[in-house]
Amino acid sequence: MTFSRPNRSEATLTRNRTPKSVSPFSGMCATCSVECPGLCEIAKSAYRGKEVLYPQPFGAVTAASEKDYPIDYSHFNIMGGAVGAKGIEADSDKAIFPNVNTATKIGNLDLDVPIIIAGMGSTNVAADNWAGMATGAAITGIGIVIGENVVGMDPNSEIKNGHVVKAPNLERRIKDFQNWDEGKGYIALQANVEDTRLGVQEWAIENCGIETVEIKWGQGAKDIGGEVKLNTLERALQLKSRGYVVLPDPEDPQVQKAYKNGAFKEFERHSRIGMVEEESFHSRVEELRGAGAKNVFLKTGAYRPADLARAFKFASDAKLDMLTIDGAGGGTGMSPWRMMNEWGVPMVELHCLAYQYASKLKAKGRHVPAVVFAGGFTLEDHMYKALALGAPFVKAVGMSRAFVTASFVGDNIGKALKDDKFGKLPKAYSTYGESMDQIFITAAELKKRFGSDFDKLPASAIGVYTYVERLKQGLKQFMCGGRQFGLEYITRDDIAALTRDAADISGINYMMDVDKEEAEKILG
Repeated sequence: MTFSRPNRSEATLTRNRTPKSVSPFSGMCATCSVECPGLCEIAKSAYRGKEVLYPQPFGAVTAASEKDYPIDYSHFNIMGGAVGAKGIEADSDKAIFPNVNTATKIGNLDLDVPIIIAGMGSTNVAADNWAGMATGAAITGIGIVIGENVVGMDPNSEIKNGHVVKAPNLERRIKDFQNWDEGKGYIALQANVEDTRLGVQEWAIENCGIETVEIKWGQGAKDIGGEVKLNTLERALQLKSRGYVVLPDPEDPQVQKAYKNGAFKEFERHSRIGMVEEESFHSRVEELRGAGAKNVFLKTGAYRPADLARAFKFASDAKLDMLTIDGAGGGTGMSPWRMMNEWGVPMVELHCLAYQYASKLKAKGRHVPAVVFAGGFTLEDHMYKALALGAPFVKAVGMSRAFVTASFVGDNIGKALKDDKFGKLPKAYSTYGESMDQIFITAAELKKRFGSDFDKLPASAIGVYTYVERLKQGLKQFMCGGRQFGLEYITRDDIAALTRDAADISGINYMMDVDKEEAEKILG
């Protein structure tokens, strides 16, 4: 069985000349013809080189792995029950799904729904959709994280003596959440190597009221620092002066000449990889707490198991509030495409290891931070399975690409209604009506809640809110079916493995072994 599709993908705008006759491992056409103009990744790389490393059009799409891993979350099913209720009276008039409580707590932070929009940094696709996601997070009571490089990438930031003294883009992002904050959910600020050197988190704590910060070890999409494209020489020079790795070197006269002659149109800006050391990690945690951080989180990616063990050990010793674990395959579109497909520990395996490590710490009486699983979740069944697979340690799930989608679709609806963005209102929208009230199913509810302020809500935020409302009700329905009326009642026994392999990897009961002893007792 082939799990990957090498050498061609819609993500890189490449394909095979003979799609029905392809070498499964190399991805090359079985017969590579000299008559071919050059359609596959190999061919396109012969004239566009490293540009083909990344999903295209770069910065205008989100992308995630298309690798079909041997085990994924679809290899588990949710178990329902017909007896009793947990967290509510076992009364058919009371044990109804609207009465399910989806609230969760992380440190001193309350969430109405166990969702965190993870690490939206300086990339165009994140920046362009930020207002909708941040405002939407505030009004739905979920968490959102400002990702890496936001200050360094802001052309209007001011850096003096290597430290930030002015950061208008970061301030705007924080206010997008704070202006609608009703006391549920939270906004956190993440930092990579460059952010830490610039003192971004300390500045935001002092100047913007940030109380929650996240140390970043990596992500599930790639094993290197973040990257973006720069379309002017001036931007390339500015970012190199701020300490970033910029390729090709914008200070090289030959490179400048080639750029001006049109040999290439974009520079690449890369972030550095972190160097994890136990002593420096604890020093950094203490620095952040000393600066006024009330909640300190750690996010780690799909690194080898020993690094996941380090994340748990360090987070436990430092008594961190939360640890986010991002499985391989996710991303918001800026990662090298083959790396996104072929690097790292996949979600199920990584999350199962996380459960094992958390269990070991708990058995020793050690502090276990709230755990968040991430890596490509989109819908309520994913949420339930993640909460069950990692129970009782997992308190929420992290999502990113799905919220970009919800935000830009909401924005598209708003623009279509205001300025006829699509020439005419697309049928996908006009089927439901020709106004905000008709198209957005939650508009009436939000109008009642916010009154005249409803008109100040970005359409993108309404899209995010409406999406979360769907996830919330869907999760409630699954939980009601499982007879759990609070998240704390979900256990690993509430899902079953559909294959022996999934059972062996996860420790979750194989479907035919679920309730085996209890069934025997019932039968007598």
